[in-house]
Amino acid sequence: MTPPLKTQILPGTISYSDGLKLQEDMVAGILSGETEDTIFLLEHDPVYTIGRLRDQSSLRAAASLPHPVFEINRGGQATYHGPGQLVGYPILDLTPRGKDLHLHLRLIEDALIDACADLGVQAGRREGMTGVWVENRKLASIGVGVRKWISMHGFAINVTRESLPPFLSITPCGLDGVSMTCLDAESESEITMELATEVIAKRLQERL
Repeated sequence: MTPPLKTQILPGTISYSDGLKLQEDMVAGILSGETEDTIFLLEHDPVYTIGRLRDQSSLRAAASLPHPVFEINRGGQATYHGPGQLVGYPILDLTPRGKDLHLHLRLIEDALIDACADLGVQAGRREGMTGVWVENRKLASIGVGVRKWISMHGFAINVTRESLPPFLSITPCGLDGVSMTCLDAESESEITMELATEVIAKRLQERL
């Protein structure tokens, strides 16, 4: 039986270090049986992140980047988090969900694609690439990790245009020539953070 799943929307912006601590505390709580599976939805203070990789060239000139860099235990190359972008951390026990990290990734993608359709944006996958795209423009990045089959990290979907300029300082996800986009730029009507959060939260609950 799949355990109950709650969603918690955090107000304001959260520092990346506080976001990491939140995840660490939740993983410990789920392992001890004190807390239940939770999806956190939030906005971060501006920050670049990258997985623990030997090749970190996607950061380009790391020392001159306009925001701090965090090296973390997820897969993937460099990305950016900041205001105007919705970050989701599904902290879930994957054991009753089949211990299938690939399926977990696909379900997150499915939920985001469903939510985009609800918001009037026709998004999808690109073969061989993780994430959510509108044609050849990248809308959402996904990178997860697990600890004792408890999932960490998750997704970041660009909602407003404010989220886009900092990507110009890096090679997003290590993909040369990739163009980043946001929901508001791809929709015929204005998409606010509040609206996007509501719709995405609903679709994540359905899929996860």
